[in-house]
Amino acid sequence: MRQRGARLRAKLWQVGQCAIAAGVAWFVAADLFGHQQPFFAPVAAVVSLGTSYGQRLRRVAEVSVGVAVGVAVGDAITAWVGSGAWQIALIVALAMSAALLLDQGVLFVNQAAIQAIVVSTLLPSASGAFLRWTDALIGGAVALIAAMVVPRAPLRRPREQAAVVVRKISALLRTAAESVLDGDVERALGMLQDARATDELVAELRAASDEGLSVVRSSPFRRRHRGRVQAMAELVEPLDFALRTTRVLVRRVAVAAYRHEPIPSSYAALLDDLAQGSDAVADELAAGRAPTVVREQLVALGRATNDVERSSDLSAEVVLAQARSLVADLLAVTGMDPLTATDQIPPLRS
Repeated sequence: MRQRGARLRAKLWQVGQCAIAAGVAWFVAADLFGHQQPFFAPVAAVVSLGTSYGQRLRRVAEVSVGVAVGVAVGDAITAWVGSGAWQIALIVALAMSAALLLDQGVLFVNQAAIQAIVVSTLLPSASGAFLRWTDALIGGAVALIAAMVVPRAPLRRPREQAAVVVRKISALLRTAAESVLDGDVERALGMLQDARATDELVAELRAASDEGLSVVRSSPFRRRHRGRVQAMAELVEPLDFALRTTRVLVRRVAVAAYRHEPIPSSYAALLDDLAQGSDAVADELAAGRAPTVVREQLVALGRATNDVERSSDLSAEVVLAQARSLVADLLAVTGMDPLTATDQIPPLRS
């Protein structure tokens, strides 16, 4: 129930926006243009807006043009062969074929088919078909105006979600450090299970970044934020790499605990230091800043990996190698070129 409540709260703005746009679209079509029962005006407004910010402008175009195609095909075929079962089949086939020749958008093709059916069955007259299309244009126009009014939340969400990803990395590193020290198998396996469930975090980050970019592209009031949102979107890939590296590290720590393979205690200190560096990156991201101030700390940590105790055990060597890779990944998150980040970490001494 908490998750469902959170989902509703996250979408309240879009729900309110759709509701108001539907009412305005009906008012414009019915009271200003004098259309009788312009039910498709609010429908077009709601379909165009939806409950996500992504692709709103495209949805407006697909609904409006799709309706036009469907109206044209439905009206022409109905006037030619009348209305009935086989006529409906013919109309749908022709409307969808015409739409696919123009564009492959699913909403566009579906709207062409649906409106062809409605025009041929409910509004067979030419005047009714024309009103149907103008209702779609009215609804689309209202949606287009409404789409320009967007809160700041979609612009904050990418950096907030990026901070969540990095904090998860930090939490996994701290648990890994504890497992290195005490070898608790149950905790290590639980840590591994937790790490394997982190793909959703990156998927949410990617969705948040795409949504933020859609907002700054569609709303003239938010375009000044485009550079900041674009910079955050560019962090999705290095954050994904960092989380993947962490999963490999965690898996090897869990395997070592399960097999009772020793890992030097100095590695636990290294993982703790790396967790602190991750927290510092997360703090900067949550504050809406590029975490460039953390670079020096991460570079020093990467160089310190050359001074830790070495082991001939495979698990220890894998943990050390992944810790070094994670430093490079986090440096990339600060905006450093990946190859430059790799060069900041000296080769391991034999």
